[in-house]
Amino acid sequence: MSLVSAIPAAPSHLAIAHFERRLSVETDCSDVAQALASGEQDFVLLHVVGSSETFRRRHVPGALHLPHREIDAGRMAQWPDDTLFVVYCAGPHCNGADQAALKLARLGRPVKVMIGGLTGWADEGLAFASDGA
Repeated sequence: MSLVSAIPAAPSHLAIAHFERRLSVETDCSDVAQALASGEQDFVLLHVVGSSETFRRRHVPGALHLPHREIDAGRMAQWPDDTLFVVYCAGPHCNGADQAALKLARLGRPVKVMIGGLTGWADEGLAFASDGA
């Protein structure tokens, strides 16, 4: 018996519940890119780390720069309460997206983390925007 099979796989109903929960709080770079390319962007994409200068140098197209430390009820009041936010940070080594997601959730805002962040975007070979473009 391998280490893989030493603990049996979960029954289907438990696996379904687990993966539905994960997908309710996560999305990935490919899905975000597809939504942007198709014009089906039904979310606000937030780049939640770094300085304005680093954001201008490289960010996901269509993203707004709102560092997680600046997220509060006042800043979020510009969007309707049911707005879905997708947050991302530098990548797997960064917890800025998790911090932003937690703040947004505490404010009662729908939120998903784009797993992989900038690193994942680059790994997918997707183009970045720069100079405020």
